[in-house]
Amino acid sequence: MRTFILLISLMLLPMTVWANSGEKKADESAGPVIEYVEMKPKFTVNLAEPKKYLMLNVQLLAEGAEHVEKIKKYMPVLRHEMIMMLSGMKSEDLQTMEQREALRLKTKQLITDLLTKAKNSDGFRDVFFSEFLIN
Repeated sequence: MRTFILLISLMLLPMTVWANSGEKKADESAGPVIEYVEMKPKFTVNLAEPKKYLMLNVQLLAEGAEHVEKIKKYMPVLRHEMIMMLSGMKSEDLQTMEQREALRLKTKQLITDLLTKAKNSDGFRDVFFSEFLIN
């Protein structure tokens, strides 16, 4: 019986060593925190056509917890400029995937410029539309 227990123990020993080494590698490879910051509430703006509006949910990709907090600090300015940019757009300019991608890139540039003016653009990486509705 002792031999059986000793044999089982020896078989399990490499597994415990392997499991512990994996924890160290995970800790070592952990980089900066990447977080999506939702611009709440959703944007709802009037388009150029009568009775047409755009509803848009925007997510900002930020790297580093300190940068996430800086972005949140400037959220009112970012929201204001986004509303000014989106208001009055024509629905025909937002129909194709290429047009929507162009709007996403224009939005990214706008946010980058605003955060650069405030000297807080370091952690901002990208912008994504998680909801896009024209009615």
